[in-house]
Amino acid sequence: MLQRLTPRQRFDILVSQFEPAVRQAFIEAIEDITSNIVLRRIVERLERGDINGAISAMNLDEAAFRPLDEAIRAAFNGGGVATVDAMPALRDPSGHRIVVRWDARNLAAEQWLQTHSARLVTGIVSDQKIAIRSALETGLARGDNPIKTAVAVVGRVSTVTGRREGGLIGLTTVQGEYVARARQELLSGEPDQLRNYLARGRRDKRFDKTVVAAIEAGKPVPAAMVDRITGRYADGLLKLRADTIGLHETFAALGASKDIAFRQQIEKGSLGADAVTKGWKHTPQKHGREQHEAMQGQMVPFDQPFTAPDGTAIQYPHAPGVPTRHTLGCKCFAEYKIDFVAQLVR
Repeated sequence: MLQRLTPRQRFDILVSQFEPAVRQAFIEAIEDITSNIVLRRIVERLERGDINGAISAMNLDEAAFRPLDEAIRAAFNGGGVATVDAMPALRDPSGHRIVVRWDARNLAAEQWLQTHSARLVTGIVSDQKIAIRSALETGLARGDNPIKTAVAVVGRVSTVTGRREGGLIGLTTVQGEYVARARQELLSGEPDQLRNYLARGRRDKRFDKTVVAAIEAGKPVPAAMVDRITGRYADGLLKLRADTIGLHETFAALGASKDIAFRQQIEKGSLGADAVTKGWKHTPQKHGREQHEAMQGQMVPFDQPFTAPDGTAIQYPHAPGVPTRHTLGCKCFAEYKIDFVAQLVR
């Protein structure tokens, strides 16, 4: 006998279907940028002191992130279709079944996709340029030659994969600062600073013995080794960012499409807003948010927001405008229910 899937099971299936694609789309966008980099052009501009020109030569175009746009669109539309497919049969006063469909061309759907994608990609590119500018200026000020400065940003071409590895492209400004601080720690020769590096969660632990040896010897890690270590550290941070974007953007797309799918039926008159309620569903995690745990089971009418313990109004998990303290890494979702008695009375 077939068992009916629970709302959480259906949602988990959607996440497992779309999250890897969104994550991979971001990785492919970064690989597209780095694979088209001509190091000589960047070096030439740095030799002239033209940092703006060096950044321009990296071709950090928003167009490179179109695959990410498309992956998010697929998750958004997939979530909308799944939402209407899971809706119980709605009937009109005569008892006839009401046909419900997901309309990807609906104004609200199109606006969400356009606004969300534009803000995401513009933010990625803008933040990226800030991080790269800081790294280039710091490298040249430190006395590194233009080639070394450029390579530290764009990475080295691996003889194994043929791809650039260990650069800063794809990292956030904050992550770029992490790499810079790690480099300082390794070059310092100070035991406390070297131990700080060993506390970094995304470091490549295969180099820990080298760092421990430097601590015992009271010497800095050799510069060539520092380049290798920080390169692998940057790769670890890039993977973290890809994982974060994959999770966050998938949950944002699925949350928005579910809410808009219900809104579409309400606007069509197929369903009354007063007949719909939504409940907050917290997903247990190793480092879950206490506020979201406290919101588990909170029920509100469709057109009203949830309220977090700190007073934040949240239309649904990952809704636009919600502070990052309530979205980054969050795996909560909203479960919508239809009160058929209220719908029948309507």
